[in-house]
Amino acid sequence: MTELPITPPAPEAPPGPGVVVLGRFQPFHRGHAMMIESAESWRSSNEDGLPLIISIGSSNRPESMRNPWSVGERREMVSAWLGDRGISAEVVAIPDIEDPPSWVSHAEKYHGGPGTLFTTDMQTAGLYQSSCWDVITGELEHRGDFEGWRVRATAQMMSTVSDKDAVRSVLSPSVPDSVIEVLLQEGLLKRLAFLGEGGEPVG
Repeated sequence: MTELPITPPAPEAPPGPGVVVLGRFQPFHRGHAMMIESAESWRSSNEDGLPLIISIGSSNRPESMRNPWSVGERREMVSAWLGDRGISAEVVAIPDIEDPPSWVSHAEKYHGGPGTLFTTDMQTAGLYQSSCWDVITGELEHRGDFEGWRVRATAQMMSTVSDKDAVRSVLSPSVPDSVIEVLLQEGLLKRLAFLGEGGEPVG
């Protein structure tokens, strides 16, 4: 396996402790939105002095159907949704290292810590708890509808459709409207047509 580049490099000074939500956001969907809204509600009620920190993982993965959007494009999706909801947050990018026992110490160089982590992933929760983080776990409502692979498959199905209103109608149950508008610009959605097996167009 080719070693992944560590991009971006860790900042010289990571942020201080915060309330962290970690995700790949491929793409940002309504499940992510519910998790961030829950984290922000908890933060404002319990740790108003700490920042909300949205951590975008897999910043160094090559383009594929599992990782079709760059970290810059995913940052744009997250920022569009935050702006639409009026939520203030720091957004950071974290490269993968394929070493779960070392993940938290690696990620802390980017998102700071220890603080409070919001997650629906039990493996991630265990890693952070063992590193002295407070962890709040939640059940994701309608998890079957908001699994990343399912949202990507629906987006790929719509990638050759030129009627933007039709695309909005199909994607809106699982993707926030502000994020759909990002996907509709500059071919972000259309590229999925070329990420099937063998790089051939699909749809």
